[in-house]
Amino acid sequence: MELNPPKQEHLLALKVMRLTKPTLFTNIPVTCEEKDLPGDLFNQLMRDDPSTVNGAEILMLGEMLTLPQNFGNIFLGETFSSYISVHNDSNQAVKDILVKADLQTSSQRLNLSASSAAVAELKPDCCIDDVIHHEVKEIGTHILVCAVSYTTQGGEKMYFRKFFKFQVLKPLDVKTKFYNAETDEVFLEAQIQNITTSPMFMEKVSLEPSIMYNVAELNSVNQGGECVTTFGSRAYLQPMDTRQYLYCLKPKKEFAEKAGIIKGVTVIGKLDIVWKTNLGERGRLQTSQLQRMAPGYGDVRLSLEAIPDTVNLEEPFHITCKITNCSSERTMDLVLEMCNTNSIHWCGVSGRQLGKLHPSSSLCLALTLLSSVQGLQSVSGLRLTDTFLKRTYEYDDIAQVCVVSSVIKVES
Repeated sequence: MELNPPKQEHLLALKVMRLTKPTLFTNIPVTCEEKDLPGDLFNQLMRDDPSTVNGAEILMLGEMLTLPQNFGNIFLGETFSSYISVHNDSNQAVKDILVKADLQTSSQRLNLSASSAAVAELKPDCCIDDVIHHEVKEIGTHILVCAVSYTTQGGEKMYFRKFFKFQVLKPLDVKTKFYNAETDEVFLEAQIQNITTSPMFMEKVSLEPSIMYNVAELNSVNQGGECVTTFGSRAYLQPMDTRQYLYCLKPKKEFAEKAGIIKGVTVIGKLDIVWKTNLGERGRLQTSQLQRMAPGYGDVRLSLEAIPDTVNLEEPFHITCKITNCSSERTMDLVLEMCNTNSIHWCGVSGRQLGKLHPSSSLCLALTLLSSVQGLQSVSGLRLTDTFLKRTYEYDDIAQVCVVSSVIKVES
């Protein structure tokens, strides 16, 4: 009966180490008052400790660096770096050494080797070194597969592999909210939360708009001619802290004139987030295309182009309305009716003909009205009737104005 031959030891040894930057060493201060039993003993020990800062021994500050003690955490958007070393532990030279490093994710397998060429010969006590880098773009389980093949002096081909499994975690929690304005503007609120265990320096948070929009960031104010961020001079985001960013998107001129196109636009753009951790290690995330629920304007849209913020009681004021035919096929013949409310009274002729309005076209209309009640009043009571289909569209609460007494107005 033939026995299985013993497993042959390999002539080469493979070592894989993750490359990370060191961290600042922090000591745990132990102190007491001089009247206590130890007296000044604890304070003297901390002053003699080389890892403490002179004059600030009890503040857990340090001037020394600590090398990584474990694999650590890898977060989405960071760059994974690893050092691969193949050492010849034997007393004989080997030939045709090929080192290959692959990264297996849940969806793909990536080749990270810098070179695919084999090394002709590796003498005893010599090594082959390589450093690989990869920007992590998926969360979940990752497996680094390192394979080594070589030929012995006797011509025997040898091959072995090692597997290194690690998890990629999510560093940020990003939530978005959309607000659709009457003027076709879209406001985006982005809430970004640091869900790691260390502070982050937020280097950049920007919105890359889609082709139909221009974007304006609303995260800074003008103070003395200088643009100052609303988050203060320190851009650090502590663990589990959340920061809100606001952006305003306006349709480009060539698209703003086409009401039907803007009406159905759902893709707004994507967020680009760049941060730094520890000793300057950079991470970057880009969200997928952000999408909003397109507002439903119906066949006819009425929006306000101009309206005063404050008006005098029982004094006429003017507003400018924009009426848009959102239909892409049908021409409308519109009639405007103005219905008074308890506080708002329209000036002019109700039931007048506005004429034909072609598909995706607009017309501006100047109207006059007055308020008989003080306070914040809603502008309501406009009715548009399409004589072709005998269909009436009602528009209430289209805007609000602050109505004040004319005497108060003069005194102020």
